Amino acid sequence: MARRRSLSLPILLGATAVPLAAALLVGWTLLLAKTIAQSDDVAAAVWLLVLGALSFVVIMASLGLLTAFLVREILEVRRQDGFIDSVTHELKSPLASLKLCLETLERKGVELRQRDALHDMMREDVERLNAFIDDVLETSRATARHGSRGMHVQQVEVRELLMDAASNLRRRRSLPTDAVEVRVQEGLSLATDRAALEVVLKNLLDNAAKYSEGTPRITLRAQPANGTGLAIEVVDRGIGIADKERRRVFQRFYRADREAVRRRKGTGLGLFVVSSLVRHLGGKVEACPGDEGVGTLMRVTLPHVQD
Repeated sequence: MARRRSLSLPILLGATAVPLAAALLVGWTLLLAKTIAQSDDVAAAVWLLVLGALSFVVIMASLGLLTAFLVREILEVRRQDGFIDSVTHELKSPLASLKLCLETLERKGVELRQRDALHDMMREDVERLNAFIDDVLETSRATARHGSRGMHVQQVEVRELLMDAASNLRRRRSLPTDAVEVRVQEGLSLATDRAALEVVLKNLLDNAAKYSEGTPRITLRAQPANGTGLAIEVVDRGIGIADKERRRVFQRFYRADREAVRRRKGTGLGLFVVSSLVRHLGGKVEACPGDEGVGTLMRVTLPHVQD
């Protein structure tokens, strides 16, 4: 409740100040109109009227900007609070699982098969923690990048890159081979920062898998674009993204306010990292409806960067 009141306060102040300023202008205008009617110095009265109107415009603009700034800052705090909650969950869940596995291993009489299963669980939890920490660190690096500084440009074989990304997703999420289909012609290459592009593909594929119902059905494809550039598309048949959210999903900490999204834990950092890295590579990323209007299509368009 406190958060809602903190958000409504600047809106209430702005909504109250605007009609008060309007009433002031009306009163000012009526008073000047009466003064003009009774005064011989019409020019001076008209100047007063003009100055009053300009003052009103300045006041209204200032109030509007102040309200917009306050609301933006409060929403940013809310997103950060949501991020902290998500971080807490993302850290506590695997740590609690690791603790339980260790306590179980300390017991006497644990069979070898059970020990192997517990070791596998612990390995998965460690990989989950490592991936989460990588996302947080990559977010910090992404916000510090400017232009092409820090880029390590090399010639990248696109088919090999996409096949590796698909294989890594299947391994991370224990998916069947047909869960990810790769469509890309042989011999297609691009001069770019391979490490950054690998992070982009990892986050897009993880999102496509996370926001799918049941076994994911993902298509990863690439084709030439804009003459010497490249378009990479990650298409899923998941829960999709509403029209009004397609731009906002790339904002830091943003998560759509939908039950289907809330059921899936996340920090709102993945697509922000994607957007930052793609800009770092000189390209653009956009969210579109999926094939036949089902799911989501994430399109990354990259230029051919010269070394």
